[in-house]
Amino acid sequence: MIGKNGILGRRRFLEVAAGALATTQLLPVRVANAGLTLDGTIQLAQSEGAGSFSSLKQIDAGVLDVGYVEAGPIDGPAVILLHGWPYDIHSFGKVTPRLASAGFRVIVPYARGYGSTNFLSSGTARTGQPSALAVDTIALMDALNIKKATVAGFDWGARTADIVAALWPDRIKGLVSVSGYLIGSQEAGKMPLPPKAELQWWYQYYFATERGREGYSKYRREFAELIWKLASPKWQFDDATFARSAASFDNPDHVDIVIHNYRWRLGLAQGDPDLDELEAKLAAAPQVGVPTITLEGDENGAPHPDPAAYAKKFAGKYLHRLVKGGVGHNLPQEAPEAFAQAIIDVSKS
Repeated sequence: MIGKNGILGRRRFLEVAAGALATTQLLPVRVANAGLTLDGTIQLAQSEGAGSFSSLKQIDAGVLDVGYVEAGPIDGPAVILLHGWPYDIHSFGKVTPRLASAGFRVIVPYARGYGSTNFLSSGTARTGQPSALAVDTIALMDALNIKKATVAGFDWGARTADIVAALWPDRIKGLVSVSGYLIGSQEAGKMPLPPKAELQWWYQYYFATERGREGYSKYRREFAELIWKLASPKWQFDDATFARSAASFDNPDHVDIVIHNYRWRLGLAQGDPDLDELEAKLAAAPQVGVPTITLEGDENGAPHPDPAAYAKKFAGKYLHRLVKGGVGHNLPQEAPEAFAQAIIDVSKS
């Protein structure tokens, strides 16, 4: 059950995270958005070999109370890792310690609508349009006093990282983007695709209906598990791995954010008017001038562009790497060594 102010939803998330799985670490959590503090701890669930998170923190940043993991030296070069849908911060469970041990300050935030990230005001529009998530990232950097960072992500997180790198290049040292250049616009979304490509976006059209909204709300875990299997057909994840991430979908705003994101792409939902100026810039498909490495798994079952189609969108130092071995859409969780190495390499540029 979800109360209008989100308190019941947040408590439900904490209960699920605390009790669903056997775990190894206890993490303090501040619930600033609900106006209270939960004394005690929750358990950030981990399966064997999944990686270790040293803390789960909360900070007010822009319109959000952001839940995030931080690891590595506070004075190290900053790296921000951005997850996609329907995934969460645990996609970076093995990437984070690798980067921390290499001397990076690693920040892994829950996106709006996931985990313990919540809106500070009930009056804020629950928009999921891509530019809003990019603004969230800059706001988080400001709140953490991070002047410049390397950004890296996949799925929604790659799109967010692309946008931040394109619109705020002075804040970005380097970019790692799975599936390359993903900046789009509502105008571009009007263009029909060949039938085979449209079929891959079946869930986008499902979400355009009220039946789809209700279906996702009722079956969000089953839906996410199906997407995981379709997007990464060779990835043999276990029940514990899925359950650990699925707990983050109990966020009270999760369904609103997801549905708005996909309806906005089709021009079926209005965006935040405060973001119109940014959207106009993105509609021009701006180039990315910061050093960039793009990655692609050799068994990515999700819709993704051909690398040759976007190579010229990266105007700075640029490399593309194909990651082999049956690697699917959730590349950082399926191939953490390759993802971490790309961040290390691009940070040297």
